[in-house]
Amino acid sequence: MVISLPVIFLALLCLSVLSGLLLLYPKVPLSFVQFHVGVTLLSPLVALIALVTSTETVIYGPWRFDSLSWLLALFVLTIGFIVQRYSVRYLLGEHSYRKYFALLTITTSADAAVWLSNDLRLLLVCWGITLLGLTLLIALNKEWVVARNASKQSGLHFALGWLFLLGAFIWVTQATGQWQLSTVLSESSLSQLDSWEKTGINLLLILAVIIPAAQWPFQRWLLDSVVAPTPVSAVMHAGLVNAGGIILTRFSPIFSGDIAQIILLLLSSVSVIIGTGIMLVHVDYKRQLVGSTIAQMGFMLIQCALGAYLAAIIHAVLHGLFKSTLFLQSGSVLHHSAEKPSRKNKPTSILWSITGGIFGLLVAIGLWMSSTQEDYQLISALILGWSVSIAWTQLVVFGSGRIGRIAGFVLFIGAAIIYSFVHDAFYSVLQEIIPKGIQTPGPVATLLLAIILVGSIVGVWLARHRSSTMYVRIYLWLVRLGEPQHDLIESHPKYLIQRFVRGGHLR
Repeated sequence: MVISLPVIFLALLCLSVLSGLLLLYPKVPLSFVQFHVGVTLLSPLVALIALVTSTETVIYGPWRFDSLSWLLALFVLTIGFIVQRYSVRYLLGEHSYRKYFALLTITTSADAAVWLSNDLRLLLVCWGITLLGLTLLIALNKEWVVARNASKQSGLHFALGWLFLLGAFIWVTQATGQWQLSTVLSESSLSQLDSWEKTGINLLLILAVIIPAAQWPFQRWLLDSVVAPTPVSAVMHAGLVNAGGIILTRFSPIFSGDIAQIILLLLSSVSVIIGTGIMLVHVDYKRQLVGSTIAQMGFMLIQCALGAYLAAIIHAVLHGLFKSTLFLQSGSVLHHSAEKPSRKNKPTSILWSITGGIFGLLVAIGLWMSSTQEDYQLISALILGWSVSIAWTQLVVFGSGRIGRIAGFVLFIGAAIIYSFVHDAFYSVLQEIIPKGIQTPGPVATLLLAIILVGSIVGVWLARHRSSTMYVRIYLWLVRLGEPQHDLIESHPKYLIQRFVRGGHLR
C-alpha cells in the first residue's frame, strides 16, 4: 500500500506539534530543542516535493491539496523553521524559552492548515488558533506590562476580524447550504446568491482581511506589536499580515465583479499613503519596517481589488521572505547605517536621470502592448515602469563614477532577470489554480488611476515645498500616528528591576 504525500505531510505536521508540546515538560532537556527544530523541517520538505511533482487537486476529507495550498504551506512552514533555527541561540536564557518554541510551532502549523482546509469550519478553527497563538507570542514576556498591553490590543483586533470572517462564512453557508469550500465556490452555489448578498458577504470578508493586514483604520495593533521579540515580528510580518490577499484569492469567485472592490481599493490606497509616510518620518527601525508592511499590504490588496490575484500571491510570498529577513538582521542595522554614505549632497547627472525615466516609460509601454490590455494590466505596467525608473536612479544615477554606474547597471540587469525568472516560475505553478481572465470593473481602474495621479502631484508639490504649513502638519501627523500609546512605553525596564529584587540582587 502506497501512502500518499498528503497523509505523510499531515502526519509530519502533527509530529512537529507534538515535538513542540514535549518541550513544555520540564524534565525534557533543552538540548531537545535542536532535535525539535529538525523535526519542523520535515513537513516543508514534503510540501516542496508535492509542489514539484503533483499538479492535480486532491480532496482528502476536509483538506484540499492543490498547487496554491502546497505553495502556501511550504512558505509558512519554511519561515517557521528558519525563525526557530534562528531563535535557538537568540532567545537562550529567556524564562519562556520552552513555551516560545511550542507556541511558534502550533501557530505556524495552524497557519499552514488554514490554506489546506476545504471545510469552512476547519478553516475558521485553524485561523482562530493562528491568531490566538500570535497573541500569546506577543505577550511571551508576561512580566513586562508593555507586552501584555500590546498583546491585549492585538487580541481584540484579531477577535474582531475573526468574528467578521465567521459572519461571512455563516452567511454564505446559509445561502448555499454547503460548508465545503470547493462546493460553495461552484457556479451552481454562487447562482443562489443575490447581488446584495454577495455585496454583504464581500464587505464582511473585507473587514476580516484588512484587520490582520493592519490596514487603515486598524493599523494601530501592528504598530504597537513592535514590543514583541524580533523572531515573533519576523513570523508575524511574513505569515500573518499577508493572509488577506490569500483569503481573497480563495474567495475570488464571490469577490470579483462586485462593488466591494471599490471599497477595498479606497481603504488600501489610504493605507499605502499612511504606511509610506510612517516609514519615511520615523527613525525607529522596527517602526519603519511596520510602516513598510502596512504600505506593502495595501498594494497587495489593491492587486486583489483589480483582480490580479496571481500578482497578489507573488507579492505576499516575496514580501514575507524579504520582510522576515529584514527583521532577523535588524540587530546589525545601526552598524550598516553608520557605514552607509550619504547621498544628500551627491551630484547627479541629469542625462542619466532622464535616461532612467525614458527607460521606465518604454518598459511600461512594452508591457502594456504585450499584455491582453485589461485594465489592471495597464496599472501594473505603470507601476512597473515607475519601479524601473526608481531602481535605475538608485543603482545607476547614484553610482560613484563610471565603475559605480557599471556595477549598478549590472545589478539592475541581474534584478530584471531574477524578476522574470521568479514570475515565470510562479506562473507555471499557479496558472491552473489562480483565477484568470477576471475583468476589473471600469470604476475601479479609473479610481485607482485618479488616486495615482493626484497622489503623484501632491507628493511632488510637498517634496518641493518642505517649508510650507501643509508639509509640516502632514509630517507631524504622521509622526504622531506612528508613535506608541502611553501604556505601551516605559522609561525604564521595570520588570527587570523586579526580577533583581526577587532574586536578592537589590536590597
